[in-house]
Amino acid sequence: QVQLVESGGGLVQPGGSLQLSCAASGFTLDDYAIGWFRQAPGKEREGVSCISGSDGSTYYADPVKGRFTISRDHAKNTVYLQMNSLKPEDTAVYYCAADESGTYPSPPWPSDFGSWGQGTQVTVSS
Repeated sequence: QVQLVESGGGLVQPGGSLQLSCAASGFTLDDYAIGWFRQAPGKEREGVSCISGSDGSTYYADPVKGRFTISRDHAKNTVYLQMNSLKPEDTAVYYCAADESGTYPSPPWPSDFGSWGQGTQVTVSS
């Protein structure tokens, strides 16, 4: 059974950093693509970053390029999203999701990912 559990959200001041974790179970990261999405109040869910299963290729949405980094630890079966230079507009619920095809379209769409975590709140405010 595929399961994803996010952690690491919280309240941070503008310019600060957070690292989100997505602990996966029921599959190995080599076989699935993992995506990070976010949804702010009143807005649609949007793709933030993805990492493919086989070769680890990555995708970043334009608003986060140069500030966010996606990575994975096979031993822990966990994917991370390091978020630096955070801005108030980064405030949202962040979700990780898994795509059993192992690849992701560019840009990624929520409908491409079949399994989702429960989400973790990130609030950037002074």
